[in-house]
Amino acid sequence: MSVGIFATKIGMTQLFDEFGTIFPVTLLKTKKCQITQIKTIDTDGYSSIQLGYENKKITNVTKANLGHLKKSGNFICSSFGEFRVPNPESFTLGQEITLNSFTIGQNVRITGKSIGKGFTGNQKRHNFSRGLMTHGSKNHRLPGSVGAGSTPGRVFPGKKMAGQLGNKTVTIKRSKILFINHEENILVVQGSVPGKSNSNIKIQSIDSI
Repeated sequence: MSVGIFATKIGMTQLFDEFGTIFPVTLLKTKKCQITQIKTIDTDGYSSIQLGYENKKITNVTKANLGHLKKSGNFICSSFGEFRVPNPESFTLGQEITLNSFTIGQNVRITGKSIGKGFTGNQKRHNFSRGLMTHGSKNHRLPGSVGAGSTPGRVFPGKKMAGQLGNKTVTIKRSKILFINHEENILVVQGSVPGKSNSNIKIQSIDSI
């Protein structure tokens, strides 16, 4: 049963079918993932499995994580992630999750952190229209009115204004797997994936949701 796995984004390229149609694809290199904790409704209030990934030297792992990892074997990692599962009893502590549980043509849910673009204005952040550039207009890229005067005398929370753009957790709900290379642990999915190169990507099977 395919649940999920963590990967690193390599980059994008394109594939061609027999009719010459171009498909933009993203290459993902999966990490070594191992089950480090099994959570059930009786013990934690919900059922899920915790995967450890991002292998590091034992000197770079905190003592708290080392004590947590002793229960699942000698696998040393510094990052963890969870996947909700309806039947946690079908998994074992220390079990390794590989690409063998995924198939070509399968739809998966992909989560990553979008590229941060810094402090931006309303035109770039919210697709606002600009003002006139001629005829004496003084409002070119200004936000305009942001609220009433005496009543309520303040700006309501959530007002679309300038601010940080990007650096948010983004999920692609349905992305198809087009190719799997088991030797190099490479996963090729259709379309773009949030995040820059070498960023961590969470891949979750839609069947397990």
